[in-house]
Amino acid sequence: MKTLLLAGLLIIGGCGVFAQTGGKAAPTISNQSNAPDGARLFAVNCGRCHRPPDQLSPKIAGSVLRHMRVRAMLSKEDEQAILKYLAP
Repeated sequence: MKTLLLAGLLIIGGCGVFAQTGGKAAPTISNQSNAPDGARLFAVNCGRCHRPPDQLSPKIAGSVLRHMRVRAMLSKEDEQAILKYLAP
């Protein structure tokens, strides 16, 4: 009987902890307001597949962004912000 009671309490306690943390998202760069716009946009739209390059010329960055803009469905403003982030 004690074992059954203990098991029931553990299940109920576990459900309470799960319910408390289930609705909260873990902090990421996409919801941090102190991240620069270009860095945040890169992380959200490009960071799924790409790591930010160490150095990239503005000409190459612009060409890559024009091609990827369509696939990532970026607005012109987002494209410019990411370009400023990649090739300041």
